[in-house]
Amino acid sequence: MSFLVGEEMTGGYGGADILHACTIGVERGEIAVIVGPNGAGKSTAMKAVFGMLPLRLGRVMLGGRDITGLTPQERVLAGMGFVPQTNNVFRALTVEENLEMGAFIRQDDARETMEQVFSLFPILAEKRRQPAGELSGGQRQQVAVGRALMTKPQVLMLDEPTAGVSPIVMDELFDKILEIAATGIAILMVEQNAAQALSIAHKGYVLVQGRNRFTDTGEALLADPEVRRSFLGG
Repeated sequence: MSFLVGEEMTGGYGGADILHACTIGVERGEIAVIVGPNGAGKSTAMKAVFGMLPLRLGRVMLGGRDITGLTPQERVLAGMGFVPQTNNVFRALTVEENLEMGAFIRQDDARETMEQVFSLFPILAEKRRQPAGELSGGQRQQVAVGRALMTKPQVLMLDEPTAGVSPIVMDELFDKILEIAATGIAILMVEQNAAQALSIAHKGYVLVQGRNRFTDTGEALLADPEVRRSFLGG
């Protein structure tokens, strides 16, 4: 069993199920990527793992513990960090204040973690006193990821981290995601840039209409002719 796993997840909003026996998992220090066409249930699957979607069937396990009944706030306390695609920074607060907001659940001194975030994202150290709303899209994404890291998560969940950024910034963000995984944090990511995401993924999940269609290593999925033809543009 993976360190984090949503097993056979079935559920949706209201009466209709969006996920159908969907299983998603990731190990410590690894990157798992969820890809698929628009409307496939990618973000819904991640929200289900984070407790934002009620499950009718299935369960979520973290480190061998059943956390299906926990709220998202309780899951953060249990070691999960979540970075939504939009509205993921406090625009009126400075970069440093945004990071401090990420440490609100901690009882210890968070200054060392903040310095680690600044080491990972040097541009944030330069702009630490600047309002986050004045930053570029890529820099705001760094703030959002940094704030999640301030909770010292065991799992970092990223919903479309490269949405709306340039290819150069996308490559930089993927490099940083690899660095974060190398510290032992499990990373679960939803990404529209499927080929690039699979190129850094230890495991990939291709969803179609809320169901697992393909599950394999990122390398194997990139090499699969059907996956390439149907989901990666050839």
